[in-house]
Amino acid sequence: MSRRRGAELEDAILRAAAEELVRSGYAGLTMEAVARRAGTNKNAVYRRWPGKAALGVAAYRRLAVAATDVPDTGSLRDDVLELLRRVNQQWSTPLGAVQRDLLAAAAAEVDLLAAIQEASADAGSALWLGLLERAVARGEAPSSALHPRVATTAVVLLRNEYVTRGAQTAPDEVLIEIVDEIYLPLIRGRA
Repeated sequence: MSRRRGAELEDAILRAAAEELVRSGYAGLTMEAVARRAGTNKNAVYRRWPGKAALGVAAYRRLAVAATDVPDTGSLRDDVLELLRRVNQQWSTPLGAVQRDLLAAAAAEVDLLAAIQEASADAGSALWLGLLERAVARGEAPSSALHPRVATTAVVLLRNEYVTRGAQTAPDEVLIEIVDEIYLPLIRGRA
């Protein structure tokens, strides 16, 4: 069997790290266990990620991106509500448990907090901006709404339910309230 290199090896390491996060949580994540699961050595892991924090966040992002699907219902309200429902469902799964575990560990680990802040600085703005661009094209939103902080307001408010309220899942009424009472008025008010 030939040695894996480049993207193939990186993919194997990220897949192994994601599996370890789901299995053992952030506290149980070790570079050794990831290397063993990926069928490589620790040095190969360390060459790509300087430590556990960077690897943990990269593995989480791999899981999250793989689980993201952007709806296109033809309506801004329905698109936003459906995407929030999908995110809420995703965060209520083992992936959400990994996210909560990373956030909890970040309070005591400066490197992890920095890695999370760097990785989540855009809060998935490309997804939300794409959704808004379609709404602008349909005439449902002004082009001035195409701002990353504006676009991601709904998901940031949902994340707040998990982080500050400790929710395991947000009730649908909360999602509807975020969309109807905050997000859509914000978007429309940008005109």
